[in-house]
Amino acid sequence: MLTLIVIAVTVLVSWLAFQRPRLLERLILWPPAIDKKRQYDRLVTHGFIHADWQHLLFNMITLFFFGQTIEPLFADYMGPLGFVLFYLSAIVVAILPTYLRHRHDPSYRSLGASGGVSAVLFAFILLKPWSLIFVFFLPVPAIVYAVAYVGYSFYAERLGHDNVNHSAHLSGAAYGVLFMLLMDPGVGGTFVRELTNPQFLR
Repeated sequence: MLTLIVIAVTVLVSWLAFQRPRLLERLILWPPAIDKKRQYDRLVTHGFIHADWQHLLFNMITLFFFGQTIEPLFADYMGPLGFVLFYLSAIVVAILPTYLRHRHDPSYRSLGASGGVSAVLFAFILLKPWSLIFVFFLPVPAIVYAVAYVGYSFYAERLGHDNVNHSAHLSGAAYGVLFMLLMDPGVGGTFVRELTNPQFLR
């Protein structure tokens, strides 16, 4: 249920920002506004706006499928709002390296929920590494996708030829894994058992 609420709020805010450029400019991650104007809310609000409908739909579809699976676990450990707290904190943590690197760059901007979504995705992968993820309609084991995702993100981040914040993807993924392990250390053992006992070999 909370996953659906997060998606609904994100779609609404993104849609409003599509229509109102001034709103987008107020919510986007713009480091000088945080550094000089103390608008720390931008560390969160940038995760609720997107560049276009394709960007928005990709993030929200991913959040829909994987968020609902792990949401009950957070409720068990952290209470009814546990998943929301995890997701919002992931948005902040994922963007911090980018903010620190560009804090004095007035030309830099970043937006999108990708950091938080990456945290949700990798929390799911830690629980179910051999579940199938459909990439361009092709079924891929989650753990294989995770390795490819991290490798590509490192490669693309070094190239720096596109406008995608790959650093936030990597930071979000790492945060999702670390958060899960700190919340429930037993997840690590579960991951190892699942990893060494592939479902398709059972």
